[in-house]
Amino acid sequence: MATPTSRRLLSSVERTGKVNRRDFFRAAGVAAGSAALSSSLGRYASAGLKRRPKIGVVFTEFRYMSHAHVILENFLEDYLFNGELTDPGVDVASFYAAQLPSGEMSKKVAADYGIPMFDSIDEALCLGGKELAVDAVLSIGEHGNYPENELGQRMYPRKQFFDQIVAVMKRSNRFVPLFNDKHLSYRWDWAKEMYDTTAELGIPFMAGSSVPLAQRQPEFELPAGAEFAEAVAIHGGGVESYDFHALELLQSMIENRKGGETGVSRVRFLDTEALWKAADDGLWSVPVAKAAVEAELGRQVADLRAELEKPEQMHGVLVEYKDGFRALALKWGSSSTRWNFGCRLKGEEKIRATALYVGPWRNRNLFKALSHAIQHHFIHGEAPYPVERTLLVTGILDASMHSRHESGKPLATPELEFAYKAKDFRAFRENGASWKIITEDVPEPPGINPNGDKK
Repeated sequence: MATPTSRRLLSSVERTGKVNRRDFFRAAGVAAGSAALSSSLGRYASAGLKRRPKIGVVFTEFRYMSHAHVILENFLEDYLFNGELTDPGVDVASFYAAQLPSGEMSKKVAADYGIPMFDSIDEALCLGGKELAVDAVLSIGEHGNYPENELGQRMYPRKQFFDQIVAVMKRSNRFVPLFNDKHLSYRWDWAKEMYDTTAELGIPFMAGSSVPLAQRQPEFELPAGAEFAEAVAIHGGGVESYDFHALELLQSMIENRKGGETGVSRVRFLDTEALWKAADDGLWSVPVAKAAVEAELGRQVADLRAELEKPEQMHGVLVEYKDGFRALALKWGSSSTRWNFGCRLKGEEKIRATALYVGPWRNRNLFKALSHAIQHHFIHGEAPYPVERTLLVTGILDASMHSRHESGKPLATPELEFAYKAKDFRAFRENGASWKIITEDVPEPPGINPNGDKK
């Protein structure tokens, strides 16, 4: 949904076909160059030719720095993507909140932006009527007060949200694009059912992590059809919740390898002791991991363990692929903004490595690129990268938690031995130009304010 100033600008464009440059920058609220003007006006002009898609949003809770906050602020206001002011191109039509804890933001945001809130997913998608009345659905099942199961998995209601969303589509005989935040479900069987249902009904489906879309420092590209000898993706967060992001980062880097993605045959969770035993056995590469850490720190690291305040702040998910390739998702240290990748290609001695920079304001700005990708999906009915990536990662993550529960026992995963075709998603990655406008010196703003400008 555009801001009031942006709506006035859009109205002027629709009436006259022209735009006043001063009014444009007043509507945008931040300084930008001519490239930004061209990009954003293209979105405005196209919006004048046809109705903007209406988006129904369902979420667990909406509080400061929750996923609902950091995604939706890029749907409610113009935001920066690759240094260019970008109109979301869609309008948020409804909210459904599963939980309303003290200090939550949804009621105020809904009032500020004129968004109706409903008491059920059905009502939110039908806008109070009996038939589906939105053009796409944004499902954010992350954060909120939900219990863990015996495996340590947070039981977010993503599958329950999905079932209710699809029920409305089926009743209305209308199937619109759907985005599911993060992995599909904590249970593999539910995740596979979600995927199969969307395939059967023809629902354009997208899911996944924000991390693969972050800026790469140093710049880092891998050739299509590369042959990998070793690969390690690194995070600094918790079990499961951050393991997911590292696994999705890993998968996004290696899925276009020679022969294509053919699936995963075995998964093993490694605690600290088992992790180093596996390194001694040659099951993952310490030099590759060190190179990935060095890309972040900007200096050499003599010993990964010696760098940590608590040497036990390490665990790993070892993934063995059907084609014989083996890779590791590694938790190293304690940093919520640590996202690194390293690899060595066959026939090369040199290790390739990069750190993914999230921008200022902790991980908040990671969600600008993800929001841009979701909006493309909603407008065009086509995900920028295959949902099968997230389906596979969902299965790996679930298997890793079962392995952890069984004291690190390697688990065969014949159900994950499926192939999919990678897509070139470079156009949806942040290139770093936005961080020349939002710098580390710009204070992180409260509320809905994606660019930190004064309003």
